[in-house]
Amino acid sequence: MNKDQVKGVGEQVKGKVNETVGKVTGNKSQELKGDVQQGVGKVQKAHGDAKEDVKDELDRTNRP
Repeated sequence: MNKDQVKGVGEQVKGKVNETVGKVTGNKSQELKGDVQQGVGKVQKAHGDAKEDVKDELDRTNRP
């Protein structure tokens, strides 16, 4: 797991917390902020996943 994957998952968790708190308190702004954070986290994790895939493929093709 690389740092982009970890940061992405962390951002998704923070976003879910903000979304939930926003729903419970009726704060639409915080709820929206949580939705955006989750989206950003998903993109960052997907970027990290792609980097890992490339690294794995390079490792696989460069074996003797």
